[in-house]
Amino acid sequence: MTDLEKSTQAVPSATAPTPPPVPTVKLTIDGIEVEAPKGELVIRTAERLGIAIPRFCDHPLLAPAGACRQCLVDIEGQRKPVASCTQPVSDGMVVKTQLTSDVARKAQEGIMEFLLINHPLDCPMCDKGGECPLQNQAMSTGRTDTRFHDHKREYEKPINISTQVLLDRERCVLCQRCTRFSEEIAGDKFIDLMDRGAAEQIGIFREAAFGHPHENSSIDEVEYEQERPSVGDDPFNSYFSGNTVQICPVGALTGAQYRFRSRPFDLVSTPSACEHCAAGCSQRTDWRRGKVLRRLAGDDPQVNEEWNCDKGRWGFQYATATDRLTEPLVRDQKTGELRTASWPEALSVAAEGLRRAREGKGVGVLTGGRLTVEDAYAYAKFARVVLGTNDIDFRARPMRSADPAARAITEEQDFLASSVVGAHHVTYADVDAAPAVVIVGLEPEEECPILFLRLRKAYNKRAMPVYAVAPFASRGLTKLGATVRPAVPGDEAVVLNSDEALRTALSVEGALLIVGERLATVPGGLSAAAALAARTGARLAWVPRRAGDRGAIEAGCLPNLLPGGRPVLDATGRAELAQAWGLDSGVVPSRLGRDTDHIVDAAAHERLDALVVAGVDPADLTDPRVAREGLENVGFLVSIELRRTAVAERADVVFPIAPVAEKAGSFLNWEGRVRTFEQVLNTPAMTDARVLDALAREFGVELGTGDPAAVRREMAALPSTRAARPAVPSVPAVGAASPTEQEAVLATWHQLIDSGTLLDGDDVLAGTARPTMVRLSKDRAARLGVVDGDAVTVGTDRGALTLPVVITELPDGVVWLPTNSPGSGVHRTLGVPSGAIVRISAGSPPAGPLLAASGPSAQPAPEGGNR
Repeated sequence: MTDLEKSTQAVPSATAPTPPPVPTVKLTIDGIEVEAPKGELVIRTAERLGIAIPRFCDHPLLAPAGACRQCLVDIEGQRKPVASCTQPVSDGMVVKTQLTSDVARKAQEGIMEFLLINHPLDCPMCDKGGECPLQNQAMSTGRTDTRFHDHKREYEKPINISTQVLLDRERCVLCQRCTRFSEEIAGDKFIDLMDRGAAEQIGIFREAAFGHPHENSSIDEVEYEQERPSVGDDPFNSYFSGNTVQICPVGALTGAQYRFRSRPFDLVSTPSACEHCAAGCSQRTDWRRGKVLRRLAGDDPQVNEEWNCDKGRWGFQYATATDRLTEPLVRDQKTGELRTASWPEALSVAAEGLRRAREGKGVGVLTGGRLTVEDAYAYAKFARVVLGTNDIDFRARPMRSADPAARAITEEQDFLASSVVGAHHVTYADVDAAPAVVIVGLEPEEECPILFLRLRKAYNKRAMPVYAVAPFASRGLTKLGATVRPAVPGDEAVVLNSDEALRTALSVEGALLIVGERLATVPGGLSAAAALAARTGARLAWVPRRAGDRGAIEAGCLPNLLPGGRPVLDATGRAELAQAWGLDSGVVPSRLGRDTDHIVDAAAHERLDALVVAGVDPADLTDPRVAREGLENVGFLVSIELRRTAVAERADVVFPIAPVAEKAGSFLNWEGRVRTFEQVLNTPAMTDARVLDALAREFGVELGTGDPAAVRREMAALPSTRAARPAVPSVPAVGAASPTEQEAVLATWHQLIDSGTLLDGDDVLAGTARPTMVRLSKDRAARLGVVDGDAVTVGTDRGALTLPVVITELPDGVVWLPTNSPGSGVHRTLGVPSGAIVRISAGSPPAGPLLAASGPSAQPAPEGGNR
């Protein structure tokens, strides 16, 4: 696919203006004359010369601190050594490092001696042993013997900064990297310096929780649990806390998953990419003896810089879950139970069932959001070539409003065809340079954390204005300094069409309009966004939530698009695609396919004979009840899945596939940038594309998708010609529904760390999830007679959820719930998407069969899929 191949190169920034030339100065470092940008730090200039100055507190992405003093250098004209990490260069400056100056060398040795006075000699058991800057610099810069023979300082260990991050205070060298990251980058002051003088130490920051800082950071867990608020955001539960473990230059901060499990020099490291969201983070996967032990953020300045979120860092336990599928399953015709089968038998049974369905009422293909680009392409090609259908869709989520009149609306797929596929992509560099950003239908911290960090970076460095069309100022939007244009869910299109402040902000050259996938549930929302971008000249970016969504569009996993973004109705495009595949021109079906909602509806009402499902959870869809009926009623069901999910339990044939760590492939992030990764663990598990390749052979078709590299070459070789870009949709804005006094309009989105199956079973990581709550306005709470912490029930005809309330500044007719957090399975229990009308009442729901499954204690287990 030509567009995909082009995007393997660095995605250019189309709007960032050429910066003016930076004035330079000349200086000398260790006798070498060098020219450096004015204002550059001495330590950076030395790095460019290849001179390594020891340091602990210095980090290129953090503001200078001069906390550890290990980087002291001798500067001509200064009375004493100077910290090179805080000293800007100047014209004519003469710098001598430890390589050429006894003054600098002795100063660094003295600092190292002080650091080691109280540092424990536990390197053999320390998780940092073998990759520790303190070890390395103690050898290169420290003394050969010690003059300190007294008892070293001791602390109780460890302190739980969170369920994932543990602190051994006696190892800390007070470099303040962790505290600076938490405040400058993440915006969550979950860790800070405590006490004064010789007693100074790192501890848990609790000012936001208790109204005052604790004098003693060694507060025990029992006391903490007694004092912490029962409702509200926990102040140190940051989504980015794992980065403090990675940038800690000693073993003071460790991760609970990896602690004491291996030595760094026993690990094999493999570059990889994150499979959780559309941010596209580079990662490093460390493994030993066939098992992944840890993941670290990769160094990628164009995307995630050196950061990642805790979900990407620690969310890999799903691959070793007890319900992991390792062998094919076939439903026994006599007992009706799934039994283990050989691959030849499973392939033969699946082919026979799909062949009958193809010749009957047809087959629908639901691919979900977990697929690599190569796997998605294999499904798209399999559907067209083998099954002869365009009934294929990757969207495992609500795609339109709950209004029955919206069923025929194809607004989102028309928007994707006109404004996303093959478009000139917005990049992280554009975010860095944007004069203003407007966000609609997206909660960046929850749904695309690295985009949130880049937005926060631009806000912190140059006060970039951020506007958000949202029901309330969330924690993440507050950290962006966002100006919230309050909108009842369903009114976003009206706001985009009428808000003059948004229009003014977007009229500045380089401004960005960023929309999330949730805008698809607002009639006219995507149409209004495209029209506003065209009217103001703003760049438009679409940010999905799952890692595989963006690539699935380019690969052709949509009912209106073929691989390469060619419209299904384009006869020339169909003919070129068939020729590239070595087929007759009439093989590629010409009829528009059905989307996810219509596929499951057709299956439920027996208008389809078979389904092929890959990683889709019925509870994620617009109407989970209809989705479950579709799985029950369809004549033949093939599940291609990692674990025994609700779909797999209903299937006639189940094929096991490989998780990300056990295969090679690519993801396409929200920018349109390809994130290619190689196989980490060598196991027999097969990719989806290889399973489909084997299944196609049962039909006598050579699909040619068994090897990821071969798939990429085939995609790159597809013809580049394309019909004119489809017109942008023009669905009129409808506006929000009007609730009664006993009702409210539902607002909901996924929390980053929730009950999704890629996090299922990881209790340690789940401990850092945001509290589950229901949010109401002050006036509505007063009319209900509830205060913070009281129980409030939100219900529909399907069921009800009872949660503690938090009074929030949001429109009076709105109630907010997390979509899939413990005790709050919105789609599964309420059966409605955002923007629907729900009932609200104080206290618990009345007893009865309809509401018997209500409440957190009765939350059903996750059904599967990539949520």
